[in-house]
Amino acid sequence: MLHIENLCKTFGGVNAVQNVSIRIKAGTIHAVIGPNGAGKTTLFNLITGVYVPTSGKIMFNGENVAGMSPDQLAGRGMSRTFQNLQICMNMSAIENVMTGAHLRLNHGLLAGMLRLPSLCAQDRLCRDEAAQLMHFAGVGQYLTSSASQLSYGVLKRLEIARALAARPAILLLDEPAAGLNPSETGEIEELISKVAKSGVSIVLVEHDMKLVMNLSDTISVLDYGKKLTEGSPAEVRANPDVIAAYLGAST
Repeated sequence: MLHIENLCKTFGGVNAVQNVSIRIKAGTIHAVIGPNGAGKTTLFNLITGVYVPTSGKIMFNGENVAGMSPDQLAGRGMSRTFQNLQICMNMSAIENVMTGAHLRLNHGLLAGMLRLPSLCAQDRLCRDEAAQLMHFAGVGQYLTSSASQLSYGVLKRLEIARALAARPAILLLDEPAAGLNPSETGEIEELISKVAKSGVSIVLVEHDMKLVMNLSDTISVLDYGKKLTEGSPAEVRANPDVIAAYLGAST
């Protein structure tokens, strides 16, 4: 589904990502792990169009999408969340989720000014779908709540619901459990599993190794911008270099 081939990104004299090649299979959860500075978020930003690669290919469903803008990629079925919350705090929870569907809506200026029946019907359908996604994400009780009133853990799940509103084929999650307590982490883990079972492929960057090992089909390990190793959770857990560098000798 997603084939990253010899991907490189250089910032001045710093090689943030160096000849990284990864294949993400459809219908799987593929984790990318590594210490701070390993290049994980840079890799995500390259895949999702935030950065333009210095060299290499990003093949998505057979098309080289390297250098495409985030909105072009979203239109092709790629969605993401960010390490730091990107929530509109002056909007309601359901309005935040509805913004994820904007590429699928036909809101012309004239139609908006006249409030044409077709536009009103489209808005109702969008709101209904957003409500369904919020219930799916376990935050349905907050439909009309202001985003500014919600807890950090709820906002994390709300952001996933918004990403799903774009109806992605693949969803990239950048540290979805960061800053969460154990109970909230368990809720995020359950939600990610539900999303995968619904047919959406997932690429996951996460430091919580318990969550990564529980969820992932395949794990790629980055070290100083290079791919150190790749394999199943059991294979990665048993790799001496990974044990020493990332998981700790007691894991």
